[in-house]
Amino acid sequence: MATPLDLARLEHAIQHEGGLSRRLFLAYAASISSLPLLSQRAGAAPGTPSFDSDPFQLGVASGDPDENSVVLWTRLAPAPLERAGGMKPQNVEVRWEIAADESMRRVLKRGSQVATPELAHSIHAEVNGLEPDRWYWYRFHAGDAVSTIGRTRTLPLAASMPSRLQFAFASCQHYETGLYTAYQHMAEEDLDLVFHLGDYIYERGGEAGRVRRHAGNKCYSLHDYRTRIAQYRSDPFLHGMHARCPWVVTWDDHEVENNYANDRSEIEDMDPAKFLVQRANAYQAYYEMMPLRNSSLPRGPHMNLYRSFTFGQLANFLVLDGRQYRSDQADHDHPGEISKACLNPRQTMLGSIQLKWVENTLSHSTGRWNVLAQQVMMATVAAKHKDIRRYGRDNWCGYLGERNKLMSFIHDHQVPNAVVLTGDIHCNIVNDLRIDDLRIESPIAAAEFVGTSISSDGDGGQAQDRMKQLMADYPGVRYFNAERGYVRCTVTPERWQSDYRTIPYVSKPGAPIKTRTSFVLEPGQSGVKTA
Repeated sequence: MATPLDLARLEHAIQHEGGLSRRLFLAYAASISSLPLLSQRAGAAPGTPSFDSDPFQLGVASGDPDENSVVLWTRLAPAPLERAGGMKPQNVEVRWEIAADESMRRVLKRGSQVATPELAHSIHAEVNGLEPDRWYWYRFHAGDAVSTIGRTRTLPLAASMPSRLQFAFASCQHYETGLYTAYQHMAEEDLDLVFHLGDYIYERGGEAGRVRRHAGNKCYSLHDYRTRIAQYRSDPFLHGMHARCPWVVTWDDHEVENNYANDRSEIEDMDPAKFLVQRANAYQAYYEMMPLRNSSLPRGPHMNLYRSFTFGQLANFLVLDGRQYRSDQADHDHPGEISKACLNPRQTMLGSIQLKWVENTLSHSTGRWNVLAQQVMMATVAAKHKDIRRYGRDNWCGYLGERNKLMSFIHDHQVPNAVVLTGDIHCNIVNDLRIDDLRIESPIAAAEFVGTSISSDGDGGQAQDRMKQLMADYPGVRYFNAERGYVRCTVTPERWQSDYRTIPYVSKPGAPIKTRTSFVLEPGQSGVKTA
């Protein structure tokens, strides 16, 4: 049922953020109450479970680590694309173990959880009492079935200064338009963490003639979203990369619906109350399939996803949610020059509560590097068509008042070495972010590294003509490339380096990988420079 905290948060949204009307608030609360009490503890069915095929076909994963704990994830699904993953509607005990060695001979901790039908027989085991800054190996057991072995790690002590962190960030992995060869190469990297910045799935129905095809039609129901995300997770390169190191995830729009904003569907005549039910289905399926903590357990169409991580004193990461609390896109039917609506201080991407959390966290940070891991491009850049500038309304250009306020806060409060990580647009871009990007004399407040897609939009290209145009029109744009791949970041106290790792095609297997270019930052430096 809805808790007093849930209802208080909704009341705040009505009064201060304009996110829900009174009617929609009541529909929201009713949808929460009608869903199963997902956090309810229950016993497992008696006896030893048996499976017609491997119940661990979706692999294993870990995520959201801290100094002394980490989340271990799996889901029982002997037939991942069938209803309920081919599982009977009964509880099943799943045992986990975590070891100091890859062969699992030196087991340090054991435990068990009950996998319930209400959560699609997924497991989110929060293992506590681990040593900081250490690698571990783990696996699961259900009956006689044993999962593959995954590798994970804890974060360094908050007071320490690690000598090095290496992580990758990725986004936009449309299953139909390309293979996940980038993850095959990523698994060969020596990474501590992976950040996924959204569009983990795409919600649209299957389309013939593509590299692969979605199972089912456009997603609306809980079964739809469960099946879609299971199909994506069945890819061996994707779930293989999940097993290599902890992931930190956030969503963008396609985990629910293209360009959705809070309670507003892209379908203009869709009742927001009906869309909130769809959103609740999508959020639940997302939680079920991600290595997230119990604190992110959804309540109807609400889910706590923004959070922070500290890699000792080296880096402070703020993971943002740019969908759940945002205003509807300003002038979305008529993109063009920046309008008064885009500059309206009430036009919000993050919502007032999340924005205050961002400002408070940044102002108290002791990290050498301060990182915003988020979804859509923060640089104020327009596409150009027949000499007409068309600023996007779904990215930060449509929320420019709040964007400039955030950049001003970073500059005025002297937040050290601010870095923004971005996905969404299927291109590699490097930007110097000014307080106001439309004024060349405005001070630089942060650096932005935009990563391309894993597979979305199919085979890419270098698009040198577009790069030249952007760099001529916007001095803050330092690089542009439209190949597929990911970004590998190596961070030390003295230097940040972002390597743009690209592959030439995703339409067939076997694409090689190369470092297309590298950019670096130094503490206190204003602006990025090539390595």
